[in-house]
Amino acid sequence: MSTTDEGYGPTWDSDDEYDNFIRKMNPPRIVVDNDSCADATIVKVDSANEYGILLEVIQVLIDLNLVIGKAYITSDGGWFMDVFNVTDKEGKKLKDKATIAQIEDYIRKSLGADSRYIPSRQRSVGVAAAADHNVIELTGTDRPGLLSEVSAVLASLKCNVVSAEIWTHNTRAAAVMRVTDEDTGSAITDTERLERIKERLSYLLRGGNLSRGATMAMSSGVGTTHTERRLHQMMLDDGDYEELQRRAPDQSQRPNVTVRNWNDKDYSVVTIRCKDRPKLLFDTVCTLTDLQYVVFHANIDAKDNQSYQEFYVRHVNGSPMNTETERLRVVQCLEAAIQRRVSEGVKLELCTNDKVGLLSEVTRIFRENSLTVTRAEVSTRGRMAVNTFYVRGSAGEAVDQKTIDSIRQAIGQNIEVKGQPEPPEPQKKDSPTWFLFGNLFRPMSLYSFGLFGP
Repeated sequence: MSTTDEGYGPTWDSDDEYDNFIRKMNPPRIVVDNDSCADATIVKVDSANEYGILLEVIQVLIDLNLVIGKAYITSDGGWFMDVFNVTDKEGKKLKDKATIAQIEDYIRKSLGADSRYIPSRQRSVGVAAAADHNVIELTGTDRPGLLSEVSAVLASLKCNVVSAEIWTHNTRAAAVMRVTDEDTGSAITDTERLERIKERLSYLLRGGNLSRGATMAMSSGVGTTHTERRLHQMMLDDGDYEELQRRAPDQSQRPNVTVRNWNDKDYSVVTIRCKDRPKLLFDTVCTLTDLQYVVFHANIDAKDNQSYQEFYVRHVNGSPMNTETERLRVVQCLEAAIQRRVSEGVKLELCTNDKVGLLSEVTRIFRENSLTVTRAEVSTRGRMAVNTFYVRGSAGEAVDQKTIDSIRQAIGQNIEVKGQPEPPEPQKKDSPTWFLFGNLFRPMSLYSFGLFGP
């Protein structure tokens, strides 16, 4: 900031500096009300408005493992006023004082004047950043055995996978993987080695005959985008919303997404009716934001396992959706966003002592047992590896008990069925544990044609 020649007032060296001044003059107000509603905690957020701010608030709530049952959003006149009814994962209002304090603290940091300087915030999406790993982003055609092949290549190049998230949808696949050097446990810095990793993985991704194009990017961990937001962006850029008719979905289970224009107010009204699930609101608002639409008003309601979402939006240029082509693209992109996270197959959880090459070993065993991984979440907590895999047979069939027994024999874990658990048998020390969560098939039945299988 500087003063004018006459000395009468400030001038601004950049738009960012002016935005920062506005934030300081209008700090966000966050109120957590645990008394007004009998079955939910009410979170009220008032703040100066800017593009992407709604997604930031929703992301904070989702990252705290809260479930948003209702929301009322308005942001006309340059001011953002939101009300969220939230519960914990069990559907109960919040009682933990630490969690309540975190809600206020994290939202205030995300929206406050100094938020652009906090490493966890990357403009319109907050993220955790670190300098001790490398980030690998992969997109390409879904094909049998891809995760096993990728994991094997990384292991052969002495890369340790410390975390990863893999999505598949409509014959496409996207992955965000964080890796370290096997020997040092830190980020890989040698440029020749990084280039060799990129070449090997790029060659691997180009192996499918059906490839519509494959991409591979690698960077340090600093400044990376929130993983789930990044996966949405990658699959959107890869066009996974196209050709949804390749496998005919069950129309009765298909998300009902409509777009109409409210010409008197110059809004496009986006309405979504579909089965409710965790993080649904994040996925839809993320997509609208990435398509460069601003939500001015919204009404969100979820009950009886069904979700209703209504958004009043304009493009960032101030106009509603003016063509049928534009409206159709928004409908297709929202349908894809809703379907990406819905997982096919049986959910398996693995918790065991971490070791180099664990992901390569586990996915090889899946492949040898004719299993396809449709979604995966891999994480490391201290010295423990906590991994979740959604698997099905290579032809889309349910996983039978014989296959589960074969996996157990190969790796030596106990397997339990979620919902009807039986007391586990005593385990040997350091023996990893599997949990089998039952068949969870996608309502759309849009199988991804065998990514990460045999």
